[in-house]
Amino acid sequence: MAATTTTILPFVGGQSYSPQTETTDEILDPADKSILAVVPRCTPADVDAAVRSADHAFRTVWRKTTPSQRSAALLRVAHAIEDRTEQFALLESQDAGKPIAAARKEIAIAVDHLRFFAGAARTLEGAVAGEYLPGMTSMLRRDPLGVVGQIAPWNYPLLMAIWKCGPALAVGNTVVLKPAETTPLSTLLLAEVAGQFLPDGALNVVTGAVETGEAVVAHPDVRMVSITGSTRAGRRVAELSATQLKRAHLELGGKAPSIIFDDVDPEVVAHEVAAAAFYNAGQDCTAATRMIVHEAIYDDFIKALASAASGYTMGHTAAEETTLGPVSNALQHERINGVLERCPGHIEKINGKASDALKGYFVDPTILVGVDQRDEVVQNEIFGPVVTAQSFNTPEQALTLANGTNYALASSVWTSNLDRALRFSTDLEFGCVWVNNHLSVTAEFPHGGGKDTGGGKDLSTAVLHEYTEARHVMFGSLGSK
Repeated sequence: MAATTTTILPFVGGQSYSPQTETTDEILDPADKSILAVVPRCTPADVDAAVRSADHAFRTVWRKTTPSQRSAALLRVAHAIEDRTEQFALLESQDAGKPIAAARKEIAIAVDHLRFFAGAARTLEGAVAGEYLPGMTSMLRRDPLGVVGQIAPWNYPLLMAIWKCGPALAVGNTVVLKPAETTPLSTLLLAEVAGQFLPDGALNVVTGAVETGEAVVAHPDVRMVSITGSTRAGRRVAELSATQLKRAHLELGGKAPSIIFDDVDPEVVAHEVAAAAFYNAGQDCTAATRMIVHEAIYDDFIKALASAASGYTMGHTAAEETTLGPVSNALQHERINGVLERCPGHIEKINGKASDALKGYFVDPTILVGVDQRDEVVQNEIFGPVVTAQSFNTPEQALTLANGTNYALASSVWTSNLDRALRFSTDLEFGCVWVNNHLSVTAEFPHGGGKDTGGGKDLSTAVLHEYTEARHVMFGSLGSK
């Protein structure tokens, strides 16, 4: 008898919801291509049911809560996730192809960030109330928008779901969240756990692919949409949002440079940037993808980087010793291999440990040298364990190479010269500039960039403002009788 595959349902109105569809997606473990579960593809009618549930929760309950009440509820959710760390980590590992040790650490980060949003709910600030015109008293309100539609990516399923729903809920909105169609499992568990502490309908999770996401974005009762994803997907969200003049929060792709000067130890820095390049199999919009290295240490750096790339233990994500897992899905595996196959003849490929014997969607850590600034591999986001390397001989040349893409999310500079570091922190055209580190994130500071990265800011109190409407209330005087 064939084994039965579990069907996991969307979460709407505080409970599991049976969609009006027979179309489903198989959720695969990218480490071995085994089927984990089957998840329905929600229709526009299902999305409408989720939006109506969210709107009811907003109007009747959630918008009327105080910041302290919302904070307390979110803290309870964070604590419940922490109590179930191993369950969440296992789902994240199986669903997204993360080594189990890395998945556990990411659950802890997600919990920490949700606790930040819970605390920040009580700290919204604005202009001081006062008399800015004679006889008139002005005050500023920051009110929730209503139902927020959100689309999360597949590279950090739970963490990105927290980045989406955490701030939206903290300021009094309700949420319809669509996880990536290949990695919905931890987000569905999040909804189930959160449902114990939030009003029914405050957090709804619909599952499906592009059509489901577009139904969320285009729904007339969704007042704001937020996406973390590719620039192409972000443009589509912006187009759909523009037809209704609704707010769109876009956190999109990246192509982060790491500028390495000749006043650092190339071997030490090579191992640091390798960790920032190959963590999560390079599937991070802030990953160190472009090595821009001073010519005096270029050869030594490349040798050390190749050594670091060969030092990862590739294997099944359930193994504690695995340090580099597969890419998250078949389509991404195909895309990365396609980019590598299209490399022009002037590019040399330096590969790390071979993955040929592994069954899943594995890609060897790869360094591309001899690249030209105009090459596809330099200009376009690859989103895998692949980096490019270029040399420079003047600071001006390094800046030109670093800023010479359409992405503007993150960058790093490696130097022992403080004056140089300060200059580059100003001249690098990226939303984040790391100095002598790369990939570190703290909830207290904003995360986002410009150009094709989209301009949306996640984390910090800045994101709370994104999810609120600033309203000016002015009091006049009718005089006294």
